[in-house]
Amino acid sequence: MHEELFTSGRNIPHIDPSLEIWHWPISLYLFLGGLAAGILFFAALFYVLGKEKEYPAAVKFTSIIPPIALSIGLLALVYDLTHKLYTWQLYTTFRIESPMSWGAWVLMVVTPLSFMWLFSYYSEIYPKTEEKLQLFKKFKFLKTAERFLIDNRKYMAYALIPLTLVLGVYTGILLSAFNARPLWNNAILGPLFLTSGLSTGAAAIILMSKNTLEKHLFGKIDLGLIIIELALIVHMIMGYYAGSQVQLEAMEILVGGEFTLMFFGFVVLLGLIVPAILELIELIGYKVPVIMAALLVILGGLIFRFVMVEAGQLTHFLY
Repeated sequence: MHEELFTSGRNIPHIDPSLEIWHWPISLYLFLGGLAAGILFFAALFYVLGKEKEYPAAVKFTSIIPPIALSIGLLALVYDLTHKLYTWQLYTTFRIESPMSWGAWVLMVVTPLSFMWLFSYYSEIYPKTEEKLQLFKKFKFLKTAERFLIDNRKYMAYALIPLTLVLGVYTGILLSAFNARPLWNNAILGPLFLTSGLSTGAAAIILMSKNTLEKHLFGKIDLGLIIIELALIVHMIMGYYAGSQVQLEAMEILVGGEFTLMFFGFVVLLGLIVPAILELIELIGYKVPVIMAALLVILGGLIFRFVMVEAGQLTHFLY
């Protein structure tokens, strides 16, 4: 016979509810936001460094992903909202202490910038499309707009570098700001989500690149980011083990609990360690399917968001 002693009216099964209000749209939104932030960060950084011609996939070709990713992510976010028609009220004020307010305003700036960045390369990336559609001949203002964006691309790049870093960190801080969820209430989540976003962005560039030198460079960058990400995960776990009883119990859901296989099997092993080994072997000089490593990094980043969002909502404080 299993006996439980309740010292308060909270946490009684079937009486006190366990709220799980964030589902797959939020996980998808956090992943796509981090992916877009990583790609745009590298695009802006390498443009500022004057490496546009050496690394065309990073600066130009991969730039088609962020506008699509951010648009789908925002649609997923709005879909998850209970009062969708009142979304605009987020933009009637700015609360400096609210991560959600920061995120809403940063997304409002980064999303149109991602479209503008892509459009500034339209003639270079899609010359055949322009020959077929002849949009610039039909709508002359588009040519003027493109020229304006090309002339001011440097300023867009300088704006995107800090904004994308804020966007990447925000996806983790959004969770860590919830004090009522002990698995989320960890300052490591901000840097961890940023690093993961940069890593998935580097992996996307590897997939889009046709330049061996570019793939080699971003293989090195991604390997470094994976090492940092693994170190942050270890630090996060050690922090939970050194914390209070509530944090220890929250950690059990990832270590020895129902999300152990997903977290250590799919995120840590397949999403980080295996790609790191493949990229390291490729850097040494052996021929390996680096595309497989990039795909595993992206898949691992997606599963990581799902695990943290779902697992975090199952943890709670006992009163």
